[in-house]
Amino acid sequence: MKNLRLQLSKPIIIVVFSAFNIDSFGQDQETLVASNDKKPVIIKEEPIITAGEKAKSTEEGVKEDKGTFTYSGYFDTYYFANLNKPASRNNLGASGIGRGFDRYVGQFQLGMFLNRMSYACKNTEVVGEIGFGPNVEYGSYGNDFRYRWGTVLSNTTYSAIMIKQAYINVKATDKLTFTAGQFGTHIGYEYIDAPLNFHYSINNTFNAGIPFYHLGLKATYAFSDKVSLMAGVVNGTDGFNDNNRGKSFIGQLFVSPAKGFNIYFNTIQGNEANARANGKDTTSHFGVLDLVATYQLSERLMIGTWLMQGTLKGEFQGGPFFAEAKHWSGANLYVTYKFSDIFSLGTRLEYFDNKQGVRALLTNGEGTDVQTYTLTGNFSLADGKLLLKPEFRFDNFQKKEGPLGEKMPQQFMDANGGFTLNTQSTLGMAAIYKF
Repeated sequence: MKNLRLQLSKPIIIVVFSAFNIDSFGQDQETLVASNDKKPVIIKEEPIITAGEKAKSTEEGVKEDKGTFTYSGYFDTYYFANLNKPASRNNLGASGIGRGFDRYVGQFQLGMFLNRMSYACKNTEVVGEIGFGPNVEYGSYGNDFRYRWGTVLSNTTYSAIMIKQAYINVKATDKLTFTAGQFGTHIGYEYIDAPLNFHYSINNTFNAGIPFYHLGLKATYAFSDKVSLMAGVVNGTDGFNDNNRGKSFIGQLFVSPAKGFNIYFNTIQGNEANARANGKDTTSHFGVLDLVATYQLSERLMIGTWLMQGTLKGEFQGGPFFAEAKHWSGANLYVTYKFSDIFSLGTRLEYFDNKQGVRALLTNGEGTDVQTYTLTGNFSLADGKLLLKPEFRFDNFQKKEGPLGEKMPQQFMDANGGFTLNTQSTLGMAAIYKF
């Protein structure tokens, strides 16, 4: 389950659109390094050519279309300090998921070396993303054989965790595209991939509130460049194998009511409970609804918002059973300003509510909420290939007190190894190179 998975391997409203990427506040978002292909490559349709026509054209010196292969990717690395100076030298806190990817402090660390390959021919395309490094393992935790009872019994492999995305696109018409395979989630504002986010650290809403990826089939219909609709069926969330017989519905509605104004309504609905010993499923329900909107106010200023609510009734992937529906939610505001072609500055204000204790972001085993403020600079060098991101982040968790006001364990660790702090500040720099 995502809650357990995050504890183990992460230290981590009604239809959506995987056909469109969300602009990251003026940041160059190249299709070849997208975390999930929200806007599939548009391939020009070609007429059907018979074998005889092909031979004739070859004789006449006309080359046969053999398709196009592309290769791209990125590498990121970072160094951060934690002003609490925790004895553990990490940002994870008592929950184990106080931070998503930039987990370790006081040391140089690797992020991900992502390799993206695609081959397009006529109206089809195959895309594969293979990653190496800590972040691909954190992001693909559900494929980690160490937590799935061995590679043979679980149908997982050593190499499965390295696959971040692998899917086929088929453009049936100018407006309709089908996608099959493993793809990043359409839900949310932020991505797994460092180059696609303005801020280097991912927020709690992404890390603890939503899925990371899906395996299944989806179809996207573009009514125009201002309205699109995506719907699909997937195994569920964050796993190579399906944990039950049921499937989950995913969807996205994209609308652009004005120039520079984009709105995305996203959802996933289904049963994420583990199948019982007799192979039958329970009547559990897992659902997420969210709204993402971006508005380019001027050439330099952009604002964005992300509102999300999740619902769980019953069980989620082997976790606690809730007889009544429980909820969690997140609210985020993003503001970025481009001072020049080289430097931009952005802020992120976040409130994440898990007071009902549904997700894994807990304090001393109890539900909690957190307010987070992030300030990030973005230096774009070498024609945008090299990104340097200095970042300050402050997390303020609900302070826990006993019934008589006595001291209780808090979310964050102090220099002596005790969980006595409910706030955490980190400061550092990340370097990202795109190719």
